[in-house]
Amino acid sequence: MQISVIIPVLNEADSIAQVLGAVHRMEGLEVLVVDGGSTDGSADIARSAGAVVLHEARPGYGQACASGSAAARGKILVFMDGDGADNPSYLPDLVAPLAQNHADLVLASRLAGRLPAGAMPWHQRAGNRLAAGCINLLYHQSLTDLGPFRAVRRDDIDKLNMSEMTYGWPVEMMVKAARLGWRMVEVPVDYRPRLGGKSKISGTLRGSLLAAYFILRTIARYSGKPL
Repeated sequence: MQISVIIPVLNEADSIAQVLGAVHRMEGLEVLVVDGGSTDGSADIARSAGAVVLHEARPGYGQACASGSAAARGKILVFMDGDGADNPSYLPDLVAPLAQNHADLVLASRLAGRLPAGAMPWHQRAGNRLAAGCINLLYHQSLTDLGPFRAVRRDDIDKLNMSEMTYGWPVEMMVKAARLGWRMVEVPVDYRPRLGGKSKISGTLRGSLLAAYFILRTIARYSGKPL
């Protein structure tokens, strides 16, 4: 098994079957859906669609990602959301720089690709630009986005000693990678409106504020720490 695709979900019954259908059209993948306590049947739908389903009782987006990483067997890990906004067709583009040893962490940039109306609300776009700017300033990078769709080698992720089990998990990966001198490469991707329902983050004021807090806290947290 060369590539493991890890998809955290929480009540994504409207989208997970379609997402998995697109992922399963690519051969040779291990697909892990980490269910964080869905009450809408997401886990059963994912299992019926051919994914390995892991149940994570501990709360937090980062906790789901960490559990999926620990269970994965692939040499390359790909993380993506289960709401249908991330386009699985870009998966080969994310994996290629790692396979060719041109990068250590590959990030899908929604803001560098095509962003149709309704795919990302204005406050989410502004927040991503602000957070990316903070990372660029504090960690000497040139990133454009903080998207969850990304790829990293299985052996390398253990070196990061990930500990942020909230929405700050993707950002922790980025800032720790920057501090270790990893080669981070962005791949422009087309982003899509989510399939059904409101986003748990950008769709509510509380979710947006919590995500902003965890992201900015994580960026600042590691800026002055010794390696």
